[in-house]
Amino acid sequence: MVVWSSTNMSISNSYTLDKPQHYLTDAVRIENMSYCYDLDNALLPVLDNVSLSINGGDTCAIIGPSGAGKSTLLNLIGLLEKPNTGKIIIAGHDTSSSTADQRAILRNLNIGFIFQSFNLLPRLSALENVALPLMYRGIRKNVALSMAEEELMNVGLSQRLQHRPHELSGGQGQRVAIARALVGKPSILLADEPTGNLDRETGDMIFDLLISLNALRKTTLIMVTHDAELTAKMDRRFKVSHGRIVEIKC
Repeated sequence: MVVWSSTNMSISNSYTLDKPQHYLTDAVRIENMSYCYDLDNALLPVLDNVSLSINGGDTCAIIGPSGAGKSTLLNLIGLLEKPNTGKIIIAGHDTSSSTADQRAILRNLNIGFIFQSFNLLPRLSALENVALPLMYRGIRKNVALSMAEEELMNVGLSQRLQHRPHELSGGQGQRVAIARALVGKPSILLADEPTGNLDRETGDMIFDLLISLNALRKTTLIMVTHDAELTAKMDRRFKVSHGRIVEIKC
């Protein structure tokens, strides 16, 4: 149960970093949601009255043509955008009336992001990049660095702790991004074309790593991809097209 405090925008919660809420029936639930871009004071519909439910521990592919709204859907689930109408319920918490600060806190506690371009800070080492989300939570630097080191070891980068992004290969950079996304033990992992900038072999290795981490931790994985081979390996598939979302049954 999350308790919003209107005075200091803090969250008190019944779970800690070592007790994430991975086993909720609905990790994500969207009810009658619509979203429009504001383009020169004109509303451009992107998603129109869509609903979906994703269980805790699922692996889900988000597919569809370019420009259909796949990344927008991911941003809405990640609480980076707010819908025009409808509800987004994350890890049991209805975000309909939450403020930007409240969404940021909930996002930091429950959601990890992996982007196609890695989004690592160039002046920080791999270790510092991974520790940063924990320090945003107010965790002491030495504790955050220790947790970051453990996470980098989990993705096979124990020998690259002090390397900066420009000193890493594409696959290593994406592993750092995965470690950063997972270090706070989120219940939901959002990945936007995480293999898109990688060669086939490296991309397959990164995907296999994500699937193995999902199996080990039961972290819900929601991934935007154009790759049919990767899509076929996911538990569920949602197609975004013409403002609608349709689940494609296996």
